Amino acid sequence: MKWKGRRESSNIEDRRGMGGKTIIGGGIGSIIIILLFTLLGGNPSNLINNMTTNNGADSNTPYQESAQEKEQADFVSVVLADTEDIWSEEFKKRGLTYENPKLVLYTGSVQSACGSASAAVGPFYCPGDHKLYIDLSFYQELKDKFKAPGDFAMAYVIAHEVGHHVQTLLHSGDQVSAAVKKTNDYSVRFELQADYLAGVWAHYAEGKGYLEKGDIEEALNAANAVGDDNIQKKAQGYVVPESFTHGTSEQRKRWFNKGFKNGTIEGGNTFNTANL
Repeated sequence: MKWKGRRESSNIEDRRGMGGKTIIGGGIGSIIIILLFTLLGGNPSNLINNMTTNNGADSNTPYQESAQEKEQADFVSVVLADTEDIWSEEFKKRGLTYENPKLVLYTGSVQSACGSASAAVGPFYCPGDHKLYIDLSFYQELKDKFKAPGDFAMAYVIAHEVGHHVQTLLHSGDQVSAAVKKTNDYSVRFELQADYLAGVWAHYAEGKGYLEKGDIEEALNAANAVGDDNIQKKAQGYVVPESFTHGTSEQRKRWFNKGFKNGTIEGGNTFNTANL
């Protein structure tokens, strides 16, 4: 992705090194459970509000970032700026005003309006404060654990979380009954719609000349890596479709690609689609 030297967002909140609360009694089992529910979206507080404790970090100690972290933070800021420009344009076309979200950089653990979260939950969006939360160590996790390297793989992650913000502003899914919202099917549809909106962003990013050869493949590889079936199979050797919360690898790739090809908000109403 062509990003160096371009506008960076001013809506970055740097909380790195400030501490917060961390998950106790963790282990790989707890991490996988949380990832299945919150990776690339969702509300982590449902699982972890009762699993946290203060880590005692000194919030007065300035965070010393490495050169690599500085570059990663700059990249995240540029991608966020791109989403601001693109979604502002799309909302304006519809007579609406886009409210820019804040992106919080943190290390280890963080407190949001949705509760306390460890970096183990991955990047997430909190509708309670309209903020995205990212520990930059996820860059390495995406590459090593999920085998999804590349800067545009991370751009897809950010665009997906911004997609949740767009859903919040558009009150997406509000027409669905409260009972349905408690089901896994609703969660899957909600996440796939965010994937679709990430694809819409990529559509316009390509139109502005920001994409390079192989970028879309990196995003699709990342979508494939974080499918519920793929994560479950790697974690336990089998899949349980009834427990899916984000969609299969095939679904996540397909809905991102659909958004990329369509380039319209209207094409991503997963709540009125019988077949996902």
